[in-house]
Amino acid sequence: MSMLDSVTVSLFLVGLLGGVHCVGMCGGIVGALTAQAGGPLTGRIGQHLAYNAGRITSYAVAGAIVGGIGKAGIFFAGRQLAPFHYLLANLMLVALGLYLIGIPGLITPIERAGSRLWARIQPLSRHLLPARTVGQAFAVGAVWGWLPCGLVYSALATALAAGSVPGGAYLMLAFGMGTLPNLLLAGLMATRLRAVTHHPATRYIGGIAVLLFGIYGSLRALGKIVG
Repeated sequence: MSMLDSVTVSLFLVGLLGGVHCVGMCGGIVGALTAQAGGPLTGRIGQHLAYNAGRITSYAVAGAIVGGIGKAGIFFAGRQLAPFHYLLANLMLVALGLYLIGIPGLITPIERAGSRLWARIQPLSRHLLPARTVGQAFAVGAVWGWLPCGLVYSALATALAAGSVPGGAYLMLAFGMGTLPNLLLAGLMATRLRAVTHHPATRYIGGIAVLLFGIYGSLRALGKIVG
């Protein structure tokens, strides 16, 4: 498995197993969408799919931007910069793995750092609520995709490793798809999958896997740097 493949798999696992955090951050707006949609189940599903599509689209856009920055850095500094990008990406995976097993200290400061950006973006959502149509729900999701979240920002840092606009978008798409089951089921009041992904043993095993991917990738990146 290549370094980029391991980052992709790890980001999907982080998104899937970090569901407690995701529901905690977005649970309020998800609950509001459920209340506003009302009606039959099919209508509620459409609203929540649109909201999550908007949210994941914002993740992909942010990933594309960071991937573009990584590409620009390689263009100006040369290919020798690429291993440092991979090292940063895998160190972030180590931090995310520690978060999943219950050691969030490295993620929390990153979350606080995004509060200034969110203070400028969040007022936009006031004009989009109540979201009674699929288009409005998508727009709300696109705004809430920029919510200051340590998991998202940490995952975003790994997009540098892609070294390209589409690669960065792809990595964040993998993360976003991992977050989808928990938030979609939270909106539809389903509990079975959430019970599995929120179980301490599941999160611990997933966290160990992400941590090992990060350590392995870091060692490979260091080997390229010193080699």
